[in-house]
Amino acid sequence: MRLYLQTAPATSEAPRYVQIVLEQDLLGGWTLYRESGVQGGKASLKREQFLERDDAIAAFEKARDAQLKRGFRVMFSQGMEGPYGR
Repeated sequence: MRLYLQTAPATSEAPRYVQIVLEQDLLGGWTLYRESGVQGGKASLKREQFLERDDAIAAFEKARDAQLKRGFRVMFSQGMEGPYGR
């Protein structure tokens, strides 16, 4: 699953973005990546590991909801067709 969120661009400032990606690894675990920064500038990347799919999805949704509350808007979404991606 992947989400790309962005703030509305201000007058002369580049917009801020957040990208949240959830991937399954080869051993059946899950990795949540959170990348954030200024468009065209420096970025930071955080990674979190999960053993259970439900825990990983809950963390993904929590990260998404936190960014939506901060005023970010979804620009691109990929994956998770059903309520649990099944």
